[in-house]
Amino acid sequence: MKLTLIHSHELPAGVLGLAVTPDGHRAFAACADGALLALDVAGGGAEAFEGRHQSFASGCALLPNGRTIISGGYDGMLLWHDVETRRCVRRVQAHPFWNWQLALSPDGNRLATVTGQYLAGGWKYEPAQETEPSVKVYDTLSGDLVAAFPHAPPVLSCAFSPDGQHLAAANMMGEVRVWDLQSRADDKPAAQWTSPDFTSWGTIKTHHYCGGIYGLAFSPDGTSLLGCGMGPMTDPMAGNGKMTWQRWNWQKGERTDQIKDGQHGSGLMEAVAWGPDGKHFVMAGRQAQGTWNAAVFSAADGSLLHSIDTKQRITHARFTADGQRLILSGAIGQPKRTGELWPPWGRLQIYRVEA
Repeated sequence: MKLTLIHSHELPAGVLGLAVTPDGHRAFAACADGALLALDVAGGGAEAFEGRHQSFASGCALLPNGRTIISGGYDGMLLWHDVETRRCVRRVQAHPFWNWQLALSPDGNRLATVTGQYLAGGWKYEPAQETEPSVKVYDTLSGDLVAAFPHAPPVLSCAFSPDGQHLAAANMMGEVRVWDLQSRADDKPAAQWTSPDFTSWGTIKTHHYCGGIYGLAFSPDGTSLLGCGMGPMTDPMAGNGKMTWQRWNWQKGERTDQIKDGQHGSGLMEAVAWGPDGKHFVMAGRQAQGTWNAAVFSAADGSLLHSIDTKQRITHARFTADGQRLILSGAIGQPKRTGELWPPWGRLQIYRVEA
């Protein structure tokens, strides 16, 4: 398995959310300047939507009909956009705090959004209780809230199962909860477990918790759940913890595999994506030390198959429906303004996936 770069495009601001059409010809980027962009994947041309977020645009999801895209932002808003006219057709205040991540159900009827702020809840600096349900589900047609689930904030990632019947969400403390959306008995999770391998307690310079599970993805057959983040360290602000993924039998809450020793560097991993055939998956993010920040792993045994260093922060990874292309979004460096102008610091890269 090999990744070969075929296109690389600059964007005005860092990309925090990414959606791609099944054929991979168009992409949509939610950016740090609050804008949502429509992109020609091959040519790189970008068109901005009229509706903007008042803070970072943190995620976006394209409905299966290809006519509507929904974006979320650090302003707590969900915006419905018409793809053809690029106009905002609905605004919903989902949270009083940030939207961390969005997930769309496979049939496109439900949109999950997760939120939460880390505030110390006691002298041990354990997170304070949530002030609103940290996991919410909206009807994509009407914009109505149809479900809300409690979790320990901040909740950083979420994912629907391939059949759309279950929703998983994970937080800063490495706690994963999975709900059955059909029964929803007392809104209690159908499964729940905690992995301490994704959380750090600072003993140098900083005294607080840091880390979390930043990416979640069910396997194509729905039997396992994959999560990624960064392993513990003594100084969380250094950002040099172990690049980490783990795979679980989610129905039992049991870990079945994890990244192998010697196959990782250090840094925060933010994105995981399964190849459509279920034979491999990608993990990507920010590199602090090591030789790569995006890598392909075997689903059979979890071994490293191929890795690349994109020289940028990767926020999302999306395969095309045929599995022949991998699209990565992210940002490069910390921008420095020249006069009144900011340099383009968003990035979109397209890779050919070769066996």
